[in-house]
Amino acid sequence: MRPTILLLVLLLSWLQYALWAGDKNVFDLKRLDAAVERTVQENIRLEQGNQRLLAEVIDLKQGGETVETLARFNLGLIKENEIFYQIIE
Repeated sequence: MRPTILLLVLLLSWLQYALWAGDKNVFDLKRLDAAVERTVQENIRLEQGNQRLLAEVIDLKQGGETVETLARFNLGLIKENEIFYQIIE
């Protein structure tokens, strides 16, 4: 009976050591879970950015209005027979 109890106590001690301090312990698991969650959130953010860019590319390919709007805003495009007014406050 004594050797069996001793064996079980040693086995339990070894399992507890492996769980808390051994290779691939509980702390490593929590750290890896947090890293996975950060990566998932970053992937979601990047996917949303990709969807916005894809929508802009499709819009640029299909219609001239977007190109004209961007040219007016970014490059100061003025069409022929238009008058440009700049209001300085």
